[in-house]
Amino acid sequence: MDRQSFIGFALIALIVMGWMFYNQSTQTQQAEKKKAVTAQVQPNSETAATPVTPQADLGATFTPLAASSERTVTIETDLYKAAISSKGGTVVRWELKKFEDHRGNPVQLIRNGASEFSMSFISSEGRKIDARQLNFELSTAGHVKVSGSNSFTLTARLGVSGNSAIERTYTFYGNRYDVGTKVNLVNMESVIPSRRFDISWNNGLKYQEENSVDESNSSIALASLNGSMEELDAAEFNIPVEAKATGTIEYIGVRSKYFLAAIKQNNPSSESQVFLNGVRNGAANEGMVETYSASYRLPYRGGTETKDFTLYIGPLDYNIVNELGMGGAVDFGWAIIRPIGQYLLLPLLKAVYSFVGNYGIAIIVFSIIIKLLLYPLSISQTRMAAKQQLLAPVMAEMREKYKDDPMEQQKQTMKIYQEYGINPAGGCLPLLLQMPILYALWAVLSHAVELRGVPFVGWINDLSRPDVIANLPFKIVVGSISGLALLMGITMFIQQKMTITDPRQKAMIYMMPVMFTLMFSGFPAGLNLYYLTFNLIGIFQQVWITKFSKNKMTLADLKKMPKKEGWLQKKMREAQQMAEAQGRTLPGQPPRNGTAGRKPQNQPGKRK
Repeated sequence: MDRQSFIGFALIALIVMGWMFYNQSTQTQQAEKKKAVTAQVQPNSETAATPVTPQADLGATFTPLAASSERTVTIETDLYKAAISSKGGTVVRWELKKFEDHRGNPVQLIRNGASEFSMSFISSEGRKIDARQLNFELSTAGHVKVSGSNSFTLTARLGVSGNSAIERTYTFYGNRYDVGTKVNLVNMESVIPSRRFDISWNNGLKYQEENSVDESNSSIALASLNGSMEELDAAEFNIPVEAKATGTIEYIGVRSKYFLAAIKQNNPSSESQVFLNGVRNGAANEGMVETYSASYRLPYRGGTETKDFTLYIGPLDYNIVNELGMGGAVDFGWAIIRPIGQYLLLPLLKAVYSFVGNYGIAIIVFSIIIKLLLYPLSISQTRMAAKQQLLAPVMAEMREKYKDDPMEQQKQTMKIYQEYGINPAGGCLPLLLQMPILYALWAVLSHAVELRGVPFVGWINDLSRPDVIANLPFKIVVGSISGLALLMGITMFIQQKMTITDPRQKAMIYMMPVMFTLMFSGFPAGLNLYYLTFNLIGIFQQVWITKFSKNKMTLADLKKMPKKEGWLQKKMREAQQMAEAQGRTLPGQPPRNGTAGRKPQNQPGKRK
């Protein structure tokens, strides 16, 4: 690696490491705040469900309709088991058949005691009515099985007074996660004089992963509003956050790392409002649990009026949710990075998987394809490193000759660069151009539900989690060592050993691999498998060019090559000339001739 490539790489490493240490220090500060919390929850345990209004507050109209007992209907499809309660016609259980939590139990997304997809409004008596308290009549009882392309419709009905009623219907499909659902208000204008009602998801999603901090960092409330995505993240402990907006709301929802609960209004009104709320609570063992709610406020014009929704409770699989118009809920990274992951990297990974049938092998093949796509950029880095290796004896001789004159060293370095056509930005710029793709890869491989719970070989039993081989007695960035991260660090050491020739940079051969091994030990195994493969290909490429290429370059060939001064090279030369003219050193260089701390003295006819 040439000096400029090394500088660019080091800067990127510092940025990444700074981000990691910032997160670490933030978590430490947050851990201190948690000590003041009187009621802590266990990691992955249940936070308290949102309480409903006491029955005494229901008023004369709704008190007779209060539920004294609860009945549930279980709907079993090919993909999940759901339970619908007579209390408000709400969802009280949603168990996914094809996914397991970290304990090996089926994923159950509804928190204990919670009733989701609820309805509320202000009655004519000025009482806030939460329909979860009311006794709806269910159209069937017991256990219903639906499979394949078949469907089943369940109705929950509340007769209010006279010919006024609230009807809720659910249409379940045997081979789909989404549910067609409707809220039908019949002659409720005298009961709901405000002419509006709320449809809400109240208690977020139940945690499924072993690392509650990692799951919390991916959890948010969200709303697709007027074609753009709005997200709410509770970043501070015990400080509730909220947001609201009015407009055309395509869908709202709550998200964890790998799962989504979303409500989509199929005929959105520009008069709708959205309310998002969230809070972060501390948990034992330095964990955390975040709870989010998302609510529609919809207009009701009187008479018989039906609101049509799609309810989705399932995995954050981009292909599935995108078909439902909810693709924006999947985390692909920042706005500029997102299209790379969304339209290139994830489709490519899935296409490779469709051929090889194993996600571990798919990631390896995927790494090779990405390396080929980045070949025009990476080959310029490799060639620049080869040029630097050819120049290493010349540079070493020059440094020895001017070892007591740092400014002359700088001058001679620029002269050698010009003589042999070395562009200082030649190695660093291609690396920077690759960064958007590398970040998009991180976003895709860190959040792909396709990798969740998928084993590969040996100790790698889940590509979505770190492949821990040893726990550390202390915590620097992480408290354990990943096997793949360790192997990646070894390959980085080999690369550094092959490319770094400057004696002043020898320490980095050992420091950088150790630093990256620690940082990457907290990353998912699938991501580290990609980086390991990427490094191995880079080593092969470097060996091929320097050892086996038929067109091996010599120092004489390098000197004969056409010279083209780049923009950065020109600026560095101009800065060097200006510094020489003013008798001072460039930034980062020590002062000459013991002039440290003294101002230059002006003399007649010249300037020092």
